[in-house]
Amino acid sequence: MPVPTNIKTLLSGNVVEWARIEFKETWNAEASLKTICAFANDIDNWGGGYIIIGIKEKNGRPEYPLLGIPPEKIDGYLKDMLNKCKQIQPEYLPIVEVVDYEEKKFIVIWAPGGYLRPYSSPKSMAKDEKGRVYYIRKMSSTIVPSGEEKRDLYNLANNVPFDDRINHEAELTDLNITLIQSYLKEIGSSLYEVSGHMDFTELCRNMNIVNSLPEYIKPKNVGLMFFSLAPERFFPYAQIDVVQFPEGLGGNRIIENTFRGPLHQQLREALQYIQNSVIQEQVIKFPDKAEADRFFNYPYAAIEESLCNAVYHKGYDVREPIEVRVLPDRIEIVSHPGADRSITEQGLKTYHVFNRRYRNRRIGEFLKEMHLTEGRNTGFQKILNALKRNGSPKPIFETDPERLSFSSTLLIHPYFLPQNEGENEGENEGENEGENKTITKNEQLILTAIEKEPSISVAKMVKELGLSKASLERAIKSLKEKRMIKRQGPAKGGQWVILKKSL
Repeated sequence: MPVPTNIKTLLSGNVVEWARIEFKETWNAEASLKTICAFANDIDNWGGGYIIIGIKEKNGRPEYPLLGIPPEKIDGYLKDMLNKCKQIQPEYLPIVEVVDYEEKKFIVIWAPGGYLRPYSSPKSMAKDEKGRVYYIRKMSSTIVPSGEEKRDLYNLANNVPFDDRINHEAELTDLNITLIQSYLKEIGSSLYEVSGHMDFTELCRNMNIVNSLPEYIKPKNVGLMFFSLAPERFFPYAQIDVVQFPEGLGGNRIIENTFRGPLHQQLREALQYIQNSVIQEQVIKFPDKAEADRFFNYPYAAIEESLCNAVYHKGYDVREPIEVRVLPDRIEIVSHPGADRSITEQGLKTYHVFNRRYRNRRIGEFLKEMHLTEGRNTGFQKILNALKRNGSPKPIFETDPERLSFSSTLLIHPYFLPQNEGENEGENEGENEGENKTITKNEQLILTAIEKEPSISVAKMVKELGLSKASLERAIKSLKEKRMIKRQGPAKGGQWVILKKSL
């Protein structure tokens, strides 16, 4: 049965991470069965993995020229594979395909995360072997779990990621063959060639977007998210709202656009709208050099990765849309719920983030196959690199203590600030008392608010001034460094004192 990707993509390592692929010269039942079991247990919700037989590996990478499998051995490998996989408990069978590549034959085994984990396999292939072991995948190795990891594995038994769950309210007819074929063609899957005359149920099973029970066939949530014409029927507010505030949050003008439909389509349409309606380019020519300086108010790559991450990590059982707020000085991308508990607030501030377990294990697979997102834990670095190349300020990533929402804030390039706000940023660095020659628009707003109400709280200023908490705190810090304001008394019950009204 064809797998829903192709061997060329797997060998590139650009879509499926190397840690999720193992290369074997020949079929080794004992070693490969343990790896299949580990992929099925999918302890970190990575989405399982692949074994490619017929390839010699070096340091976890394929070694060229590729070996291939002698054609006369294929049938024997497949029969033994079927018999050995029956020894996995509970019952689990990976999807296996014989592929031709560079005039040689290979066997690709796709072992997606299982629905009935934890899975175990025999400790060895000896006839009298009665011992059974749970195996898990850590980095690029198949290992026996520690006591704590085994407890984690048991806790996951009834905690299948939402995107991989069966949707009992939907029917097979809710999956659209045209959307499925379009996806398969885009990623170059061999399934596309046979999809036109293949049984539709079998096609969906090969893609792992329906359950495997022949008497009760239902779509999985991930199938409905990507291959249903109206996924919002099953996941209310599975949409992207792009809201522009040309005059700020307190202004009268608001421009709203809502993007619905299959996740990859709404993502692409929202990004196209932002590229056409929000992103601006500035070109500055110099008399003494041939090359002009080019930069954007926001680099597209940073917006693309931020929005893709929001789609990837959103909780689709939460009835809240992904919201893109376009303000005069920033773009805020907000999704629900917040970051996983394994991500600390300090890690977000310093951009050192490693997500241990993923909320959705299948959505990422589809987005990466279509090159809409990067590999795991690489998104922050891509955003930082794009902003740095454009000369933009660093981003702000925030999540609340209750982990109800997550926000990515991209600040506008200083050149595009109204009335050249920020043009003196960085000037006079190191002067006495940290003074600058001017104050910014945000700082003036804060001074006016404090003058009217000395006891005003930060939360109230955020609401009344239309600034984000992060922007407000930066402006307050700057005013303190310029010795223009100070705080007297406790955080609650104290008040602000204006030391200077202007410089």
